[in-house]
Amino acid sequence: MIELKTPAEIERMRVTGRFVAEALTEVCRLAAVGVNLMDLEHHVRGMIKRRGAESCYWDYAPSFGDGPFRNVICLSVNDAVLHGLPHDYALRDGDVLKADLAVSIDGWVADSARTVIVGTPDAEDQRIVRATEEALDAAIAAAVPGNRLGDISAAIFAVAQAYGYPVNNEFGGHGLGRTMHEEPHVSNRGRGGRGLQLRPGLTLALEPWFARTTDRIVYDRDGWTIRSADGSRTAHSEHTVAITDDGPMILTAN
Repeated sequence: MIELKTPAEIERMRVTGRFVAEALTEVCRLAAVGVNLMDLEHHVRGMIKRRGAESCYWDYAPSFGDGPFRNVICLSVNDAVLHGLPHDYALRDGDVLKADLAVSIDGWVADSARTVIVGTPDAEDQRIVRATEEALDAAIAAAVPGNRLGDISAAIFAVAQAYGYPVNNEFGGHGLGRTMHEEPHVSNRGRGGRGLQLRPGLTLALEPWFARTTDRIVYDRDGWTIRSADGSRTAHSEHTVAITDDGPMILTAN
């Protein structure tokens, strides 16, 4: 079931989205050589507690994960791209860190992700980060009333093709609102003009993610962290977006 949100409900999601943006900005600011992933985890825990928000990740136990997730942020490094379980790891020069955060405030959810390069950037790492950011921009531009879900997927895929990156279709974007995952699923690869017609009030988390040289994934022993199957580096960009009569509204913008 797809639930369309009223303008007032979208505004409540926007309140949550601003907090998510603030927290991710802080994580990216703090990410430096020598900083431990658990330091970032505990910093975000403190921000969530002070705001009176609720983590969407804590105790999350979907079918693809290994037991309940007991952290408040996903932190994935280098070839890890999704659902990275924070652990005792000190960031190194040149690491590519993906930070993904979803919280609920007063019953309304927002979800966003950013990729930051720690210390000295590598040109190929910068390129794949830029590709996911451009793919996200293209997806948002396609999120207008009258278009179809496939137009969003096709926009992401077109950017990936232009950069020469393969696209995995197992994980992608999703609806959200009262909970973190609602219908519909938003693939990062698809055909324009197909699928659900976009209507005002639909709220979506759009999240292109790419690996340099593969579309296959593997899981870490922790049962959560997803990596590129060939060890190639990855990037991930995500915003929560509302479809409105006036065009797409980014709810997780700073």
